[in-house]
Amino acid sequence: MQRAIFVGLSVSFVCAVLSCFLVLKGWALMGDAISHAVLPGIVVASLVGVPLVIGAFVSGLSCALLTGYIKDHSRLKEDAVLGVVFAGIFALGLVMFTKVETDQHLMHVLFGNMLGITGSAMWQSLAISFVTSIIVLLKYKEYMLYCFDHVHAQVSGLNVKFLQYSLLVMLSLTIVAAMQVVGAIMVIAMLVGPGIIGLVVTKRFSYMLTIAISASCLSTLMGAVTSYHLDASTSACIILCQALIFIVALSYKTLQNAWVTRYAKVA
Repeated sequence: MQRAIFVGLSVSFVCAVLSCFLVLKGWALMGDAISHAVLPGIVVASLVGVPLVIGAFVSGLSCALLTGYIKDHSRLKEDAVLGVVFAGIFALGLVMFTKVETDQHLMHVLFGNMLGITGSAMWQSLAISFVTSIIVLLKYKEYMLYCFDHVHAQVSGLNVKFLQYSLLVMLSLTIVAAMQVVGAIMVIAMLVGPGIIGLVVTKRFSYMLTIAISASCLSTLMGAVTSYHLDASTSACIILCQALIFIVALSYKTLQNAWVTRYAKVA
């Protein structure tokens, strides 16, 4: 239980940080696509005998790069391309899981196994979370400008292509780390929920980042404790607690706006 909470908090931190940039950039569906596209890579990695994180990372990043290539060489919009690409790759992964004999359990990959995480998987998740968090925080202003307005970032002299692909690489790494905690399906909630909560409460990015990290870590603690007492899925409880925090934040902001509007009319 202590190991699960420790790893969960580290993954929650980096997911919350990236979540703010993804929400600002409008890449919520990109996270969903990469999280589903890791499945074929896991099967191939299991067959050739390499660490699963390598196969998952390569497969997820390939999905992101393929999406970008098709978008740049066609008239289709990014969301349409993502819908086709990640669905196709995820379906390919499901077929490979049923036809190729591996020692990997599909349910653990899809829904995570937080309480049964191994020592090697724990250290992999911690290393990925630490490195990704450091890089994002060091390049905080550059990524913020790129996600807010990539044209302005390009005019300012920033290497927009480097920022784009480095963000995709870190997104893929974070999904691989979080996948071992909450699974490939629920990882999208950890990558979108915290940023949405921060955006609902405030319009300042620095405050948004702080609120997102706090909400993400709090939901992990609440979810882990709740799952222990209810004997339920830990990853599902974490996401449910995150949804509850979102409802509270949205209700608070709605009431605050109503009070401000009413006060302005009275004044």
